[in-house]
Amino acid sequence: MSKSIAADVQAVQSIPSVPTIMRVIAETTGMGWIGVTRVTPEVCTLCAVHDELDMGFRDGDIIPLANTLCDRVRQSHADLVIANVSADPIYSGHDVPRQFGFQSYFSIPVFRRDGSFFGTLCGLDPTPTPAALTAGSTLDTIKLFAQLLSNQIDAELRAEESRAELAVEREAAALRELFIAVLGHDLRTPLSSMMTGAEVIRMLTTDERVADLATRIERSGRRIAQLVDDLTDFARGKMGDGLAANRQPDPHLGDALQHVVAELRGAYPARTIDADIAIDRPVRCDSARLAQLLANLLQNAVVHGSADAPIAVAAHIVGQPNAQQLRIAVANGGAPIPPDKQDSLFEPFSRGAGSASSTGLGLGLYIAAQIAHAHGGALSVQSDAQRTVFTLNAPIT
Repeated sequence: MSKSIAADVQAVQSIPSVPTIMRVIAETTGMGWIGVTRVTPEVCTLCAVHDELDMGFRDGDIIPLANTLCDRVRQSHADLVIANVSADPIYSGHDVPRQFGFQSYFSIPVFRRDGSFFGTLCGLDPTPTPAALTAGSTLDTIKLFAQLLSNQIDAELRAEESRAELAVEREAAALRELFIAVLGHDLRTPLSSMMTGAEVIRMLTTDERVADLATRIERSGRRIAQLVDDLTDFARGKMGDGLAANRQPDPHLGDALQHVVAELRGAYPARTIDADIAIDRPVRCDSARLAQLLANLLQNAVVHGSADAPIAVAAHIVGQPNAQQLRIAVANGGAPIPPDKQDSLFEPFSRGAGSASSTGLGLGLYIAAQIAHAHGGALSVQSDAQRTVFTLNAPIT
C-alpha cells in the first residue's frame, strides 16, 4: 500500500462517525455488508467495513479492480444501484456478483472538495429478497450519508496536511535554532582571542594611532559578543522553556545596574545617560540577567532615540510594603513609536520603529522581555511625542 493511500485509509478510520454511518445504512437498507473504499486506477482499498455477513474483508484490505464494480463508479462518477441482480439485464450474468454471491448492491461516489474522486460508499447483500434501494427515500438517505462522508473525509485530509506542514516547519525551526546555538558557541573562542589580542596591543604600543585602532577593535569585539549572546539566548529560549534565571536574594543589584550604565557611557561618550538608581534592599533576582536587560534597553535607546536628547535610567523599589516591586525604566527622546508597531516590539528579529537603523539583529527587546518573564514580571512600552519609555515591573521576592 502506498503512503498516500495509507494516509487516506487512516483519515477515514480517524473519523468517529464512520462506523455509525455504516451501521445506520445497514439498518436502513437491510444490507449485511457496508464499506467505504479508496479507489484509484490501480486498486480498490477498503478504508472501513461494517460486516454482518462474515465475508472476511478487513479494514485496509486491497481488492483487485477486476473483482469490483467500484471502478465503473470511478470512471463514470455516477451512482451504481442494483436492486436485484437476478432480474438485472446487465449484471445478472456478471462475474463480480457471481463471485461474491450478492443479490443487492449499491456504490455511491465520494469526492474531495476540489471535485476529485476519492472512492465509494458501497454495500451488498446476498438475500434473495431484493433490497428497497430504488425507493426514493432510501437512495436519497444513502446519498446524503455519502455527501456527509465526503465532507468529513475532506476535512480530515486537509487537517492531516496542515499537521504535516506544521511538523515540517517545526523541524526546520528546530534545525535553525540548533544552528544558531552552535554558531554562537563556536564564535566565542576566536572572538575572545581577538579581544585579548587587541587589549595586549593597546597596552604595549606607544603609537596613539595603533592604540586607537586597538580600542576600536575591542569595542567592535564587545558588540559582536553582545550579538553572540543575543543569538545564544534566543536559541536557548526557543529550544527550551524560555530563558533561565537563577533568582537569589541579591543586595548588590544596584551596583550591577550602575556598572551597565558606566559601560554604556564609555561606549557612547557623545550621548548623555542620566541614572537614578536607588535600590535599598535585597532583591530576589538574577542580577546578571537584569543587567543584560538594562544593557539591551540602553542599547535600544541609543540606536533608536534622538541623539540630542538625554537617556534617563531609573531603578527603584516601588509599591506598598506587602506588594513591592522592582521597577527599571529607560526613557529616550525621539520620534514616537506608532501604536500599531508597539505590539510587535518584543517579537524576535523586530528592529523597533521610528528609526531606519539596521543595527543589531532585532533580538534585544525580545530577550529583555524574556528576562522580565523569567523574573515573574513584564516589560511594557509607552511612547508619545515627548519620549519613549520601556519599563520593567517585577516582584522583589
